[in-house]
Amino acid sequence: MYEIKLSIVIVNYNAKYLLEQCLCSVQAAAAGMDAEMFVVDNHSADGSPAYIRERFPQITLIENEDNHGFAKAGNQAIRLCRGEYVLLLHPDTVIGEESLRTLCCFMDEHPEAGGTGVKMLDGNGVFLPESRRMFLKPKRFAWNVLPYRNAGRQHADILSEAFMFVRHEALDRVGGLDESFSLYGADMDLSYRLAADGWRSHYQPERILHYKSKSARHRDAEYIKAFYGAMLVFCKKYHLCSRLLIRLTTGWKAFCAMLSGTPKKKPPKHRRLLALCREDNFETIKTVCLQQMPELEFVNLWNLDTERVTDAVCRRNQVKSFTDYVFCHPDMRFEQMLLLMDKTENKKAVYHIYNMHGKRLVSPPY
Repeated sequence: MYEIKLSIVIVNYNAKYLLEQCLCSVQAAAAGMDAEMFVVDNHSADGSPAYIRERFPQITLIENEDNHGFAKAGNQAIRLCRGEYVLLLHPDTVIGEESLRTLCCFMDEHPEAGGTGVKMLDGNGVFLPESRRMFLKPKRFAWNVLPYRNAGRQHADILSEAFMFVRHEALDRVGGLDESFSLYGADMDLSYRLAADGWRSHYQPERILHYKSKSARHRDAEYIKAFYGAMLVFCKKYHLCSRLLIRLTTGWKAFCAMLSGTPKKKPPKHRRLLALCREDNFETIKTVCLQQMPELEFVNLWNLDTERVTDAVCRRNQVKSFTDYVFCHPDMRFEQMLLLMDKTENKKAVYHIYNMHGKRLVSPPY
């Protein structure tokens, strides 16, 4: 029925360099697979289309003259997808080299699965609990869909739009993304319709990096208004709970956010960086890091010519004094970066990625 194994869809808006990094990781993960890639650009003002067209000519680029939002733009590409599976992916993500094959195998072995989510880490290596969210009983739905659920489950009712690995047949049966959700909520709505149609949503502990922008912090008043606004649309659509209840919850959460404020992350006064790369690339990376982070006190080398990446995980006392880490690709595989971020105990450390091909340092956008 479907011509190829996998279609990958990325909706972009003003995320040129994050998108470039994302595409590098996707290319590495899709190497040797029967896959296709789509980028839908929502009228970016940062030159994303021309930049991506030049560097990734093999990707199908769809340029919109307006910002259509995630759902409408995603549907534009979904209608063109030829894959048995469809991956909806945010541009501010990095995936591992084995992730796509692993998930394809999982879905092949579980024909009841409509989709699966993954283990998402933020720019400090912290597990993002929205990787696994659960629907509870309808009578208590409004209160229980909002908090993020227990991280020990292997089942997830709600897939995150940052990484939604979905069976194309299931997407066709439920009708794709609901375009009435502009910014948030399309993932929750799709997950709900998949469940109603008899499909199961799963969680697989494949690591990915998902940068969290400042506007998407849960204590930010604007984020709360937008998110709970999507909740209102969702609950109204399915008659799940009182609209007044959602409005009161929205107002209260936004009020609390304004009172507490969104604490702005400040870099530590004494920044110390460890560069994990080959010795030949160290001076280049060191120069770039000092230019972009002049407050660095020193930059040390973890020489990948002589030391393994996994040794950095084992020697915790040796590496825990660093406030920042920079990973060099392709000296390190993306899988290795994600492993180190996940296993390192210091969850206040900041992780950067330097791509030797693009000659660019990408840092968390906050």
